[in-house]
Amino acid sequence: MRFTKMHGAGNDYIFVDCFAQPVPQNPSALAVAVSDRHCGIGADGLILICPSDVADAQMRMWNADGSRGEMCGNGIRCLAKYLYEQQIARRETLTIETGRGLLDVQLETSAEQVERIRVDMGPPIVSPSEIPTTLPGTPPLDVELQVAGRTLTVTCLSMGNPHCVTFVETLNDDWVNSIGPALERHPDFPNRTNAEFVQVISPRELLVRVWERGSGETLACGTGACAAVVAGVLTERTDRAVAVRLPGGELHVEWCANDHLFLTGPAVEVFRGEWPD
Repeated sequence: MRFTKMHGAGNDYIFVDCFAQPVPQNPSALAVAVSDRHCGIGADGLILICPSDVADAQMRMWNADGSRGEMCGNGIRCLAKYLYEQQIARRETLTIETGRGLLDVQLETSAEQVERIRVDMGPPIVSPSEIPTTLPGTPPLDVELQVAGRTLTVTCLSMGNPHCVTFVETLNDDWVNSIGPALERHPDFPNRTNAEFVQVISPRELLVRVWERGSGETLACGTGACAAVVAGVLTERTDRAVAVRLPGGELHVEWCANDHLFLTGPAVEVFRGEWPD
């Protein structure tokens, strides 16, 4: 099986071009194997680039633990770069089919290479039943939640996948490594959740670390960056256009008047190889 490893702000995935080769028989097991950073290739998950009847391509993704993911903001940027540079869809405006639905992508190119990508991530999902969460509110906004012996104040929403945002005075490893896993599997999140820990630097700048559902801490999370900005706006902590600084780099998020969020950031090819059948 031929593969390409790519990352967006350090959030790395193994991509398999299913235009050129068959869909793997067991993507869930494959995701676990290739994601292993000691015995595999090393990644936050697996993404299949598949033909689509309604878009330029379909993105199908699995987390590092083999669980299915609905959406990935960094992954979709990498997928769009691959489509363009491999001449599968040689246009600067692409439509990708995802678990979130059809998303439009704008590519910034230079010398036939993709430099940056802007993704229309759609509107945030705020209905508790659709997030999903059993916490009160539409969306749950600065709600108290008991977790790992602490009382947190959290804001919850979905960007096609569930997010629980906690604003903190100072980011540290304890928030991510101790509270993150407990939040992911908290009973108030029936499908588990991604957990964002957010330090407000200014109304236009956030410092964010993310514990991703099914993958652990990642260097960046595109949907998590969007969730952090939505939570910041709704709780009157931030403006609607924000630079989000993550361990792997900076992403730019804008929540526009049409209720859609736009995520802008880089996409990088790391290397290509072959995985034994």
